[in-house]
Amino acid sequence: MLISGHQPNYLPYIGFFHKVALSDIFVLVDIVQFVKRGPFGWINRNRIRTQQGWLWLTVPVKTKGRFYQSIRETEIDNSTNWAEKHLKTIERNYQKAAYFNKYIDFFREIYQKKWLYLCELNEAIIHYIIQCLNIKIKIVKASDLNLNYHKNESSATDLIIEICRKLDSDSYLHGKHGPDYLDLSKLKQYNIKSFYQDFQHPVYEQLYEPFMPEMSIIDLLFNHGHKSFPDVRRDGCLTK
Repeated sequence: MLISGHQPNYLPYIGFFHKVALSDIFVLVDIVQFVKRGPFGWINRNRIRTQQGWLWLTVPVKTKGRFYQSIRETEIDNSTNWAEKHLKTIERNYQKAAYFNKYIDFFREIYQKKWLYLCELNEAIIHYIIQCLNIKIKIVKASDLNLNYHKNESSATDLIIEICRKLDSDSYLHGKHGPDYLDLSKLKQYNIKSFYQDFQHPVYEQLYEPFMPEMSIIDLLFNHGHKSFPDVRRDGCLTK
């Protein structure tokens, strides 16, 4: 049984769902520290395609005095009309897309609701898109696994070991940055086989040219609808 996990990002890009589709169980890793920048700085923001290029959509969050907060503890700053702005930006830039009308009602409902926690917003969107892509998989939250993990003391390697133990698995699928911060020798000591995501970004028809990769999954979904899944599921993973 192949396990993988990732932080519950906001409007994730295609590679996120490629990883989901390759897994038997996917873990939303909501117990690690919230970070705003770097390779993991996609938890409260992502990019969409516009006629001018690409544009950030960023959910404002409360961080002052909360440096060590986990993702699931991170609250949205609702002092601004960010949700209305995001919805109008999506509508303005995708209203001419072939499948806009099929999916926009969900996002209108999402942005009309007042969310308290970032994690809950992100999870709702992720679950919906997995359903749209017809990916059949078990999704669990790390916070529901009762792990012996402390975000200020345990390493990412320790977390993977804990997750595999809880889910009775000896195989884990890493993203491309996995070897940069994991102790792979320690995983081997615990008899955990490492697999690596081999994601090749598809080139598909966007509303505007030239093609720009690594946009939010909604760019593919609005443009290709139910035909999006082959692009998400393409290629596979490698063992090492």
